[in-house]
Amino acid sequence: MTGRMGWFGTYGGQFVPETLIPALDELTRAWADARHDSEFRKTLDDCLHRYVGRPTPLYQARRLGKDMGGVRIWLKREDLNHTGAHKINNTVGQVLLARRMGKTRIIAETGAGQHGVAAATACALFGFECDVYMGEEDMRRQALNVERMRMLGARVLPVSSGSRTLKDATSEAIRDWTASVGGTHYVIGSAVGPAPYPDMVRGLQRVIGNETRTQLRELGVEPAAVFACVGGGSNAIGMFAPFIDDQPLPENPSVPADSSGPGQVRGVSDNRAELVGVEAAGAGLASGQHAASLSLGLPGVLHGSHSYLLQDEDGQVTPAHSVSAGLDYPGVGPEHSWLKESGRVRYESVTDHEAVAAFGDLCRLEGIIPALESAHAAAGLRKEAEKWKNRDVVICLSGRGDKDVEEVRRFERTRGADVQSPDQAS
Repeated sequence: MTGRMGWFGTYGGQFVPETLIPALDELTRAWADARHDSEFRKTLDDCLHRYVGRPTPLYQARRLGKDMGGVRIWLKREDLNHTGAHKINNTVGQVLLARRMGKTRIIAETGAGQHGVAAATACALFGFECDVYMGEEDMRRQALNVERMRMLGARVLPVSSGSRTLKDATSEAIRDWTASVGGTHYVIGSAVGPAPYPDMVRGLQRVIGNETRTQLRELGVEPAAVFACVGGGSNAIGMFAPFIDDQPLPENPSVPADSSGPGQVRGVSDNRAELVGVEAAGAGLASGQHAASLSLGLPGVLHGSHSYLLQDEDGQVTPAHSVSAGLDYPGVGPEHSWLKESGRVRYESVTDHEAVAAFGDLCRLEGIIPALESAHAAAGLRKEAEKWKNRDVVICLSGRGDKDVEEVRRFERTRGADVQSPDQAS
C-alpha cells in the first residue's frame, strides 16, 4: 500500500453511502487491533492448521511440465483446503473478526459458490446466522455449491437483476449491509470493495504466498515466475504479496540490458520472480464478451473503490463474461490496478476455450480436477511456455473443479468442439 491509508497509489478509497462509514471505521480499527493481537493470531493460525488443513502442499506437476516442453511447474494446492478452495482462509479470519466486534449475522456474495460455501462453513463453525447473495445465472452454473451452502445452514438469496451474476450479487449484499449495518458484518470474498477490505483480504490470503516461499526455499528452488488467475483478485494478491517487495539482484554484466529472456522480461537485469495475473478473455477480447478489466478496462468506481473496470463511453459498467463464474466480474481489486501501473505484475488473459483445454490437461496429465478459475492460470502459462522452458514456475491452484464439471461438459457440447475432454484422451 502506498500513500494514504486505504489507497494503492490512486486506487482504493471508500466510495460508499454515509451510512456505512461508521461501520468501515469500526472495521478498520478492529482489523488493525486484531492483526497485531497475538491471541487473535494464535486462534486464527490454529483454526487454519487444525480445521482448514494448512499448510497446503506444493506439488511438482512433472507430466504437465513435460507436456509444456520442459517447464518445471509447481502447483500450490489450495484445492486441498477444507471446502476446496483458498476462500476459507479469508472467511475464517473475517468471521473471527466479526465475533470480536460483537456482530451476530454474516452476509456474503458469491459467484462460483466457493466463497459462499466458505462463508457458510465459517458461520456453522462459529455459530453465526448466514445469508449469501448469488445471481440466478451463477446458481444455475453452480448448483452443487448452492446445495452445499444450504446444507451448511446458510440461506441462499437469489439475485435476478442485471446479468444475474457476481456484480449483481455484490450490489445486493451492499444494499443489505446498508440497511442492517448495526449487527451485521459483510464478508467480502475478494480483494475488492472499500477500505479496509482490500488490505484485510490480502492480509488473510497472504498465507498462500508465505507458505509457498517457505516450501520453495526448503526445496532450494528460486522461481522464475508465479502465475495466478485474477477476477476480483484474492488468490493472486495472496500469492503475490510476499514476492511484490523483493528487490532485484545486482545486475549481471553478462546479461545484455535489452535481454528479453526469463527473468529479464522487462528489458532489465531483474532477477526477481515475474508475477503474472491471468484474466478471463471469455469469447475473445475483440468480441466484447470477456472479463478482462485490467487488459481493456478503464479506471472508475465500482462497489466502493476506485479501480479498473469494464465500462462504456458514458462510464456505465458493462457486463462481464467468462465460462468461469468466479472470474465473471467487471472489476478488479484496487491493489491489482496499482500493480499493473507500477509494472510489478504483468496481466494477461486467456479465452474460455484455452481455459477449458487447460482444465482437461490437469485432469488427464496430473489426476487433478481444477477449478475453471485456476485453469485460467495454467492456460496462461501454456501460452508462453517456451519462455519458461527449464525454469521453475509456480501456479496458484486456487480451487478444485467438482463445481465446474457440468459447466465444462455443457461448454464442450455447445462451443468446445476443438477441446479434448479428459475421457476422450487416450
